[in-house]
Amino acid sequence: MQEPSDASELDSRAEEFGAGGIFLRGVLMGLAELVPGVSGGTVAFISGIYYRLIGALAAFGPGSIAMLGDPVAFWHKHQLRFLLILAAGMGLGIVLFARLIAYAMEHAPPVLWGFFMGVIVVSVYQIGAARRLRNLASFGLLGLVFGLGFLSLPAQDFSGSMIALFVAGMIAVCAWILPGISGSFVLLLLGFYGEVIAAVNALDIPFLLVLMAGCVSGLMLFSRALSWLLAKAEDPLLALLTGFMATALLKLWPWQGPATGSSNELEHLFLSLRWPEQYGAEIGPDFFLLALLAGVTGGVGVWLLSTVRAK
Repeated sequence: MQEPSDASELDSRAEEFGAGGIFLRGVLMGLAELVPGVSGGTVAFISGIYYRLIGALAAFGPGSIAMLGDPVAFWHKHQLRFLLILAAGMGLGIVLFARLIAYAMEHAPPVLWGFFMGVIVVSVYQIGAARRLRNLASFGLLGLVFGLGFLSLPAQDFSGSMIALFVAGMIAVCAWILPGISGSFVLLLLGFYGEVIAAVNALDIPFLLVLMAGCVSGLMLFSRALSWLLAKAEDPLLALLTGFMATALLKLWPWQGPATGSSNELEHLFLSLRWPEQYGAEIGPDFFLLALLAGVTGGVGVWLLSTVRAK
């Protein structure tokens, strides 16, 4: 992997985006993380800031404490300008779109899932097309197996515990930073997704602070390991994540209904899939044209983001 390790070189490349470009990417990452099955890490990857983000997070470590006496060096070493702008964008994206996501999930779910399915289809294609064929055939297939196993995990309910919320934040943020693994889906599996959306809409500060503390702790522990993996085995890792990401399409299929007689979560998911006309007959408006338009919009948006990524 020929990624720059020097912070100043990273800074000079990121200036191609400017503060506004970084902020916009943060908003889109925040939006992506609100929906189970879509990863903010995917948005970071396709928009050209992923390696910079991993490098900035991996810079934090035991040596960071010794640098606190030199605030200027600390600021540049850890790329705090970049991280703060990105975090501000993510925060705004989450606050702005949480109510919209909740409304769409209740009143027009096929349109919401159609949009994000378009995002993931194009993302899988773009990330997968850049991988070596042999890695896609081996690690990509392994990623598919892991992804199906992940979807088979039964949902648990740990809600109500602040300790469990802290741990859920640690796990979810590890999923957030990986392309293809959704932090929101992890929260859904752990029973916290509904509480998190409600806390964001109500600005429940104590709840959100505990979640944020877990996320920060998880980032500090995981980002250095991920940086090492990307340096040593970039193509196999991304091929693995491409396969993993592809399984999210099952979760994002716009027309899903109740399933009965299933013995596990994966079987339940397959049995819940409907054709649009079945969905319309059994559940409610299928919003077929709107869902199709939303999917095309999501896919085109991903393509546009990728065309302005850093070279």
